[in-house]
Amino acid sequence: MAKRRARRSPSPTYSIYIIELARECLRRPATYAPLYVGQTAHTPEHRFAQHKAGGRLAAGKPHRYGTRLRYDLMKNIGPFPTRQDAEAAEKAVAKALEARGHRVFWG
Repeated sequence: MAKRRARRSPSPTYSIYIIELARECLRRPATYAPLYVGQTAHTPEHRFAQHKAGGRLAAGKPHRYGTRLRYDLMKNIGPFPTRQDAEAAEKAVAKALEARGHRVFWG
């Protein structure tokens, strides 16, 4: 009897997602909508749904104030082969958005 080879799942890829937050999360008025930047091995849509559902997988700001994914700002970012690459990109994207005038939460 021939042995069956274990099928390996493809290695995960990571992506950056950007969620627009309601302005109520800020104490002072802002010109641009505040944003939340994160990285995930799931699709951005799945991760946004996790935030909105609450629980231990949800960050507070996107759970309470997340309004929509900002596909226009996510365009041409990633995918990344490792979590470390995605985390570095997450930080870089957050800093770049802050430089453009957005109030950014991340991590």
